[in-house]
Amino acid sequence: MEKAYNIDSVLITDEHLILVIDNQEYKFLLSDISEKLSRASDMERNDFRISPSGYGIHWRLLDEDISLNGLFSKSR
Repeated sequence: MEKAYNIDSVLITDEHLILVIDNQEYKFLLSDISEKLSRASDMERNDFRISPSGYGIHWRLLDEDISLNGLFSKSR
Protein backbone atom coordinates (compact mmCIF):
# COMPACT_ATOMS: atom_id res chain seq x y z
CA MET A 1 0.00 0.00 0.00
CA GLU A 2 1.37 3.37 -1.01
CA LYS A 3 1.29 6.11 1.62
CA ALA A 4 -0.87 9.16 0.96
CA TYR A 5 1.71 11.37 2.73
CA ASN A 6 5.03 10.78 4.42
CA ILE A 7 4.62 12.49 7.80
CA ASP A 8 8.17 13.05 9.03
CA SER A 9 7.30 14.77 12.33
CA VAL A 10 4.45 16.13 14.41
CA LEU A 11 4.90 18.90 16.97
CA ILE A 12 2.05 20.36 18.98
CA THR A 13 2.50 23.61 20.87
CA ASP A 14 -0.06 25.52 22.93
CA GLU A 15 -1.34 27.19 19.77
CA HIS A 16 -0.08 25.27 16.73
CA LEU A 17 0.08 21.91 15.03
CA ILE A 18 3.37 21.79 13.14
CA LEU A 19 3.86 18.99 10.64
CA VAL A 20 6.79 18.08 8.46
CA ILE A 21 5.39 16.23 5.46
CA ASP A 22 7.61 15.07 2.63
CA ASN A 23 10.37 17.35 4.03
CA GLN A 24 8.16 20.45 3.96
CA GLU A 25 6.93 22.20 7.13
CA TYR A 26 3.28 23.17 7.62
CA LYS A 27 1.95 25.17 10.57
CA PHE A 28 -1.73 25.26 11.55
CA LEU A 29 -3.49 27.17 14.33
CA LEU A 30 -5.13 24.65 16.65
CA SER A 31 -8.11 26.95 17.12
CA ASP A 32 -8.71 26.87 13.35
CA ILE A 33 -8.61 23.10 12.99
CA SER A 34 -10.02 21.58 16.19
CA GLU A 35 -11.71 22.92 19.29
CA LYS A 36 -10.87 19.65 21.07
CA LEU A 37 -7.14 20.00 20.34
CA SER A 38 -7.18 23.68 21.17
CA ARG A 39 -8.62 23.00 24.64
CA ALA A 40 -6.75 19.75 25.36
CA SER A 41 -4.01 19.20 27.91
CA ASP A 42 -0.44 18.51 26.81
CA MET A 43 -0.91 14.85 27.72
CA GLU A 44 -4.03 14.58 25.55
CA ARG A 45 -2.40 16.42 22.64
CA ASN A 46 0.71 14.28 22.70
CA ASP A 47 -1.15 10.95 22.68
CA PHE A 48 -1.58 10.67 18.91
CA ARG A 49 -1.06 8.08 16.22
CA ILE A 50 -0.26 8.68 12.57
CA SER A 51 -2.36 6.47 10.34
CA PRO A 52 -0.34 3.73 8.60
CA SER A 53 -1.44 5.11 5.22
CA GLY A 54 -0.16 8.59 6.14
CA TYR A 55 -3.65 9.95 5.53
CA GLY A 56 -4.19 11.53 8.94
CA ILE A 57 -3.65 11.68 12.69
CA HIS A 58 -5.76 10.19 15.50
CA TRP A 59 -5.86 11.40 19.11
CA ARG A 60 -7.13 8.47 21.16
CA LEU A 61 -7.83 10.33 24.42
CA LEU A 62 -9.76 13.04 22.57
CA ASP A 63 -11.47 10.74 20.05
CA GLU A 64 -10.34 13.19 17.38
CA ASP A 65 -9.25 12.42 13.83
CA ILE A 66 -7.80 14.92 11.39
CA SER A 67 -7.07 14.12 7.77
CA LEU A 68 -4.25 15.88 5.98
CA ASN A 69 -6.50 16.55 3.00
CA GLY A 70 -8.91 18.30 5.39
CA LEU A 71 -6.10 20.39 6.86
CA PHE A 72 -4.87 21.43 3.44
CA SER A 73 -8.36 22.34 2.22
CA LYS A 74 -8.92 24.57 5.29
CA SER A 75 -5.63 26.39 4.77
CA ARG A 76 -6.44 27.50 1.23
